[in-house]
Amino acid sequence: MQKQFLLAGAIFGAVAVVLGAFGAHGLKAKITPDQLQVFETGVKYLFYHAIALLATGFLYQKLPHTTTLYAGYAFIGGIVLFSGSLFLLSNKDWLGIAGWRWLGPITPLGGVMFITGWLMLAYSIWKNG
Repeated sequence: MQKQFLLAGAIFGAVAVVLGAFGAHGLKAKITPDQLQVFETGVKYLFYHAIALLATGFLYQKLPHTTTLYAGYAFIGGIVLFSGSLFLLSNKDWLGIAGWRWLGPITPLGGVMFITGWLMLAYSIWKNG
């Protein structure tokens, strides 16, 4: 599982750089400044948690316990739900998905997954480290 978290972290890191550049150069003329700020928040949290996945991959080598494993899964789920929903919400008019009202409640679920991942990682280090 260590390799999968390292690979996911590296890929998500690359995606964060691509989306950050796209937001700075490609979206500026297409969405409002408020929407761009929402998009940039998604990019920041994607980047933070790509790094967290890399750390989890390295920690899993030392702490190969289920809580470390679940922390990595929580980070991946949080990236998809939190950052993914912000990317869609910030571009909903441009993408023609303005009627997708269910996207708003998805964002906090991703945030809860991020918090859960950090707490599980802390518990794994405390209990097994």
